[in-house]
Amino acid sequence: MIGYLNLLLRLAIWFLLTANFSVVNILIGVSVALLLPGRPKSLGRLKDWLHALGEILIAIPQAYWEAFEIMIRPHLYEEITLERVRPRRTPGLIFLDIFVITFTPKTIVVKYHEAGWYEVHRITRKHAPSVRGELP
Repeated sequence: MIGYLNLLLRLAIWFLLTANFSVVNILIGVSVALLLPGRPKSLGRLKDWLHALGEILIAIPQAYWEAFEIMIRPHLYEEITLERVRPRRTPGLIFLDIFVITFTPKTIVVKYHEAGWYEVHRITRKHAPSVRGELP
């Protein structure tokens, strides 16, 4: 069974689409809202989403700090690294991961590999010896 908030949301969308508040339309809207399938809920996914939203809140001040740091001290070196995608990531969570990485001024996701990797371009102040390997 669907929750009351979900039912109200579906009814609100129905009334916005039909712009009709007659008794027959209300009955049709309730019927359609009840017949539409709900999405299965998973507590693990909810934890992943809350964790991703927490990362976004942390990334905002980090982005301001990195922008200020780039203006004050030059970053002359670049590197491209591969970062592993966390396990059990839905497409929405993968999008949020890419958003958080790209939101900060020093990093940008260049490519997402279906095999479970992000290619991340970074600028740095110091040239670090290549442990992970550099791409030309």
